[in-house]
Amino acid sequence: MIIFRDAGIAVAVCEARRVSVDAATERGTVLLGRVLAGVASGENPVTHVAELPERAARPVPWPDWVPDGVRAAFTRCGVELPWAHQVEAAEHAAAGRSVVVATGTASGKSLAYQLPVATALTEDQRATALYLSPTKALGADQLRSVRELDLPDLRAASYDGDTPTAERDWVRAHSRWVFTNPDMLHRGILPAHGRWTTFFRRLRYVVVDECHSYRGVFGSHVALLLRRLRRVARRYGADPVFVLASATVADPAASASRLSGVDCAAVVDDGSPRGARTVALWEPPLTELSGENGAPVRRSAGAETARILADLVLEGARSLAFVRSRLGAELTALGARRILDEVDPALSHRVAAYRSGFLPEERRALERDLGSGELLGVASTSALELGVDIVGLDAVVIAGYPGTLASFWQQAGRAGRAGDGSLVVFVARDDPLDTYLVHHPAAVLEKPVEATVTDPANPYVLAPQLACAAAELPLTPDCLPTFGDGARAVLDDLVADGVLRKRPTGWYWTSRDRPHASVDIRGSGGEQIAVVEADSGRMLGTVDQGRACSTVHPGALYLHQGKSYVVDELDLESCLALVHAESPDWTTTPREVVDISILSTAEQSVHPVPGGGEVTVCLGEVAVTSQVVAYLRRLPTGEVLDQIPLDLPEHTLTTRAVWYTASTKALLPTGLTPQTFPGALHAAEHAAIGLLPLFATCDRWDLGGVSTANHPDTGHPTVFVHDAHPGGAGFADRAHAALIPWLTATRRAIQSCECPNGCPSCVQSPKCGNGNEPLDKAGAITVLTTVLSALT
Repeated sequence: MIIFRDAGIAVAVCEARRVSVDAATERGTVLLGRVLAGVASGENPVTHVAELPERAARPVPWPDWVPDGVRAAFTRCGVELPWAHQVEAAEHAAAGRSVVVATGTASGKSLAYQLPVATALTEDQRATALYLSPTKALGADQLRSVRELDLPDLRAASYDGDTPTAERDWVRAHSRWVFTNPDMLHRGILPAHGRWTTFFRRLRYVVVDECHSYRGVFGSHVALLLRRLRRVARRYGADPVFVLASATVADPAASASRLSGVDCAAVVDDGSPRGARTVALWEPPLTELSGENGAPVRRSAGAETARILADLVLEGARSLAFVRSRLGAELTALGARRILDEVDPALSHRVAAYRSGFLPEERRALERDLGSGELLGVASTSALELGVDIVGLDAVVIAGYPGTLASFWQQAGRAGRAGDGSLVVFVARDDPLDTYLVHHPAAVLEKPVEATVTDPANPYVLAPQLACAAAELPLTPDCLPTFGDGARAVLDDLVADGVLRKRPTGWYWTSRDRPHASVDIRGSGGEQIAVVEADSGRMLGTVDQGRACSTVHPGALYLHQGKSYVVDELDLESCLALVHAESPDWTTTPREVVDISILSTAEQSVHPVPGGGEVTVCLGEVAVTSQVVAYLRRLPTGEVLDQIPLDLPEHTLTTRAVWYTASTKALLPTGLTPQTFPGALHAAEHAAIGLLPLFATCDRWDLGGVSTANHPDTGHPTVFVHDAHPGGAGFADRAHAALIPWLTATRRAIQSCECPNGCPSCVQSPKCGNGNEPLDKAGAITVLTTVLSALT
């Protein structure tokens, strides 16, 4: 690993190394030098640089069982010989064994399932197959790939929300390989399985692409959805083989088996070639501005990414910037275009944003421009992380840690897909986790990827899924093991609530209306809110109802395709947000207040503190009451203009939490006082939430927290960290299991931050409902040291 502490040195070294590296390695190094050349004198944004070597391909012969026509089709598409891992996975599938292929980005996982499926559909004119992808973009890309094989027997077709009604009848009657997503499988296919009788009766294969993305509540829903799929298939006499494709994850066989409900073999030895990559960790510099409570402010990751993206486009480098939100994608693309307008206006139109929420025709047009190279720079949410075949990218910029190492490397893998050298730049946001990572590169570059976290036994997920299953086919005792040990108790509750009716032969759905439409498998909070321009009546996009109060509240800034709008009205009952066009020089950030009560304690341990007092650690169920009460208006520099109150309804969430208490007797000898307890606990809570994604496959926004100097349910100073999903998503349980390394990393992150009193890089939170007051950075270190002294 090469470490650069000074940007000028970094440029000089990049220039000097040109003579000693081959062309593949040189490309990424040279691009980094070009980007650093635009850094202001005296700024040192690059904290670490690593050169990842290229890897040679390992081709193998075609399996004997592949028909000549199928082999010729792949050859026409440029595949002379498959790679070793592709054939290994295909052999499992062809032999009737479910399998997961877990190799790197751009490793050709598609061929691993296309080969056995294309063979089966060619040799058996009655066979069918189902393909599932987590995003429409990926599904559309994979459908194009299969159609390019030009094998008429496949009759591949899309069946998703964008499929016109007139085409759906043809797909049901004639398509032999249906490309869809979990949402359509849940709402459109399984509820109407009687219209798919022929398809299900002949179902040979189910392909689950990018299966590592199914985590948390969404992953738990999809795990149960796949069990419903297997149950319907069995009803028609089919027992399909599952072929799952995943990024590199820990224990892929166990993760795939937990998701699909069937035993899966794992293929992990990657035989594809990989070009050399230059990976740079980038920390935006401090500005002269002050943020909340006088804290120092760094240049925003979005602004820094926009500048880097513009520099790369100027170099003619095809580049993709991943950002964390829809708003971030729009702002980054807009910022890059503004920079290019000043330098080379002819290039500004070759930069665009890509995100979910666009209308179907907009998404398709952007995907075409990406594929053709018409666009040089794209700022995207994770909608383009998953598998879309974008070849020839020279650079990827990752603006903020994407929540998991699996996602980080999935995004980084977009660069150098054609085997050429490439550049990956990770730009840290001003928060505890990103700051920790750019100063502890081993946590990114050397740490193994995480196992996915799902909890299909979550009763808040299992209950609606069982209701859907009963509406599809009556539930019988012999099918309950498919849904886990907790299914019987949940069925009893559904019967008691009048949702299902128990009869001697099983459990039956009682209503004429199907439950599927009311079950949100993505855990996003219910129906979609339509964002409509008030003057024209034009629908700009949609927002999940669960996110509406924080993203389209009155006064919120809403961006769509580079244009700014301000929200006039949010009607939650009508699922409508009215906006007008406006281009203010500020953005908005919601403020939320939260209260918490303990409902039950599943695990509890008490630990004495050396010198007196005790620390108690618990895991259990809590009720969280929250309300968006205001929003901040911020300048692009991060400076806060004002805070405007809101009158929005309260929301109560029952979920899982981990919490610890430290008795007053334990804290007083450390120099803390009852007056300083609140700030110390509050700062420790913020930092712990910021670092937890390192230890659980979650995002900071999947979590919430509350701290109090004297919680009524514990009687002690207490810090809670909870899942932000009904019933929990497994994150609090993972935090409890990794408590010591998690809190140790949290303390280290606070200690290593250079600010004097606390800042967004250590203890301030962007979602704090109290305006990040009070916060005591030194006190947080003391609290964590006290807790760790008891635990270790």
